[in-house]
Amino acid sequence: MSSTGNRYSNEFKQQIVELFQSGQSVSKLSREYGIPTGTIYKWTKELTPVITEDGKTVTPKEVKALEKRIRELEMENEILKKATAIFARKP
Repeated sequence: MSSTGNRYSNEFKQQIVELFQSGQSVSKLSREYGIPTGTIYKWTKELTPVITEDGKTVTPKEVKALEKRIRELEMENEILKKATAIFARKP
């Protein structure tokens, strides 16, 4: 089920995560498919969606991207605050 090297398709990863979520143990999946247990836990974390307070479903990847965007906007905000303070000074 794996492609070249240790790369797995997204479909395969999703299948393993679904098997885990349906009750199969990580150790059994690891033995059966030859995948390290840590990899299965990582896939589960990456592929399990998060449900927000308003009921929207967001993937952990999307959450990470949104957190990055928030950090960028916070930095821009700080720069603008400093620029405003500089321009507000009277010569």
